[in-house]
Amino acid sequence: MIRQGRFVPKNRHKYRGNPDNIIFRSSWERRTMLYLDEHPSIIEWSSEEIVIPYISPIDNRYHRYFVDFFIKIKTKDGQIKTMLWEIKPAAHAQQPEKKKRITKQYITEVMRWGVNEAKWKAATEYCLDRGWEFKILTEHDLGITYK
Repeated sequence: MIRQGRFVPKNRHKYRGNPDNIIFRSSWERRTMLYLDEHPSIIEWSSEEIVIPYISPIDNRYHRYFVDFFIKIKTKDGQIKTMLWEIKPAAHAQQPEKKKRITKQYITEVMRWGVNEAKWKAATEYCLDRGWEFKILTEHDLGITYK
């Protein structure tokens, strides 16, 4: 299974940024890159080129959020729509359930959720300011199933 590597686009003209330096950090990101590169409705896209500042609830300091994907798409009705996409496992895209025992794993999950929530709030505001849309895509959205 491919974990990370370089992506070489077939349609270099669609990539906004340096098409010689596209890195995927998971097989899910690679799958998304293939889709964005080959889909005829995608006008323009980039990976980790948009940087959004956010305040982490862990240390109350500013950090930089590199959003997974920037996409410009031509919709069926001819409109141009701009979106930011974040690829995450479904388990990381929802608040962890409160447990009876506070374990190290639970603390890690809560901290990850807090940071993700801060990033996504900043991304949502960033998009609203520009008339864009922010979406979190999980394995369910990507059509990935496990046996």
